[in-house]
Amino acid sequence: MQKIYKNRLEYPLRLFGIKNCDTVRKARKWLEANQIEVAFHDFREDGLNTEQVEKWVATIGWETLFNKRSTSFRNLTETEKSDLNEKKAIALMTLYPTLIKRPVLVANNQVLVGFKEADYRVWFNL
Repeated sequence: MQKIYKNRLEYPLRLFGIKNCDTVRKARKWLEANQIEVAFHDFREDGLNTEQVEKWVATIGWETLFNKRSTSFRNLTETEKSDLNEKKAIALMTLYPTLIKRPVLVANNQVLVGFKEADYRVWFNL
């Protein structure tokens, strides 16, 4: 279903992340302040499947989605960290969703990773 929001067409939005993540909180606060309705999906509470991660990777690439600077990455074994490729990264992100850069904003086949106010302004044409 589509609806008009501030003179533009808007599609159902979904924000993926972890509710106690500071960056996710900033994104949610910004969306609320700009009166943008979004469904929130918490990786930890609601889970995440391989198919979803594969769709994001197909859209933006695994290198953009995979967070090598996270605590979760540092806690991986050397075997898990070595020889990373798309297939291995997808498996790891599905197993350990905290390896995904957050938040992930999804509308139709578009994906935006992370939160920068300027990027959100462009995404929403504000």
